[in-house]
Amino acid sequence: MNRHRFLKLASTSTVVAVLSTACASAADKPATPTQFRAYVGTYTGKKSQGIYSFTFNSTTGEVGKPELAGEATSPSFLAIHPNGKNLYAVGEVAAVDGKKGGGVSAFAIQPDGKLKLLSQASTVGSGPCHISVDKSGKVALAANYGGGSVVALPIKADGSVGSHTGFAQHEGKSVTKRQSQPNAHSVNISPDNRFAFVADLGLDKVLIYKLDAAKGTITPNDPAFATVPPGSGPRHFAFHPSGKFAYVINEITLTMTAFSYDAAKGALTEIHTVSTLPAADGPGPKPGWSTAEVVAHPGGKFLYGSNRGHDTIAVFSVAADGKITLVQNAPAEVKTPRNFNLDPTGKWLFTEGQGSDTIALFKVDQTTGKLTATGTKLEVGSPVCMKFLAVK
Repeated sequence: MNRHRFLKLASTSTVVAVLSTACASAADKPATPTQFRAYVGTYTGKKSQGIYSFTFNSTTGEVGKPELAGEATSPSFLAIHPNGKNLYAVGEVAAVDGKKGGGVSAFAIQPDGKLKLLSQASTVGSGPCHISVDKSGKVALAANYGGGSVVALPIKADGSVGSHTGFAQHEGKSVTKRQSQPNAHSVNISPDNRFAFVADLGLDKVLIYKLDAAKGTITPNDPAFATVPPGSGPRHFAFHPSGKFAYVINEITLTMTAFSYDAAKGALTEIHTVSTLPAADGPGPKPGWSTAEVVAHPGGKFLYGSNRGHDTIAVFSVAADGKITLVQNAPAEVKTPRNFNLDPTGKWLFTEGQGSDTIALFKVDQTTGKLTATGTKLEVGSPVCMKFLAVK
């Protein structure tokens, strides 16, 4: 974990009637966006000063030059408000406004894509490393890695964040030396906005909370958690677009666990766990290697995971029963792909090299899910998260 201080988007009448109806139908169905702005969270240093952004055309694959959108110190993981007007970033600090713990910064997204700082609030626990905003836009949830906890922060009408209204401290440990204490690594919200899922690397559990977005509270669900094989180290979590399945990428053992999901109960049941590496590399932990991110394709047929050290993107096909099969380990074209993301259309994938200070663009085969490098690369210092905002 990097520890830095951080700161401060027929007849004439008949013809007319037909055309009017067609126009009305077209107006009722919004056009699919093709122009996006990507925001990149970073660990700051010699090559980064905060959050960067660049434009992207999903039809042509054309990318703009990354520019600094807002100065901050190590604004690592990001989340964008459902209304597209605000952006939120976590950062590791000793205290915020005299309150011990990491912090969340709230920004207003300006018409030109630049970011204006609105407020900061303490995450109560140390080392916040992931953030999500609920679908109503009323609360931000952050996972504290060092503190082994999750916090809920209310979002005000102007997009700023207030002091926490919900907090849960994890307890326990698991079987490896790395797992001597809780390490909450991500927090994701269910499609129906009723539950929050927190992958805890130190406990080998995905803890499940009932979410009351209006009140900004989280309470343990029943069941309160799901487990992965001991020693796995669950890191990040993704729902399948159908809402019937969910996937957890395990950092220590370089594996992916598939779950079936009971939306009524908020319950996860393991289907199976498979390696993110080629068969030739064998199963189990590898010195210097670990996994990082998991992303489900919007079409539901593919799943992707990143391997650091091995520096590849694992491509899985997804069966009707939620089971996954490894079909490709595509070279990431960057060093240490801590994070990656698909663009909202699912036609393109961007890898982010924390160790190479670069971002690489891939074309996604819509039949197989396999990746082909385009040769396009962008320079951003230590990129660790990417989020998209439709602009046209």
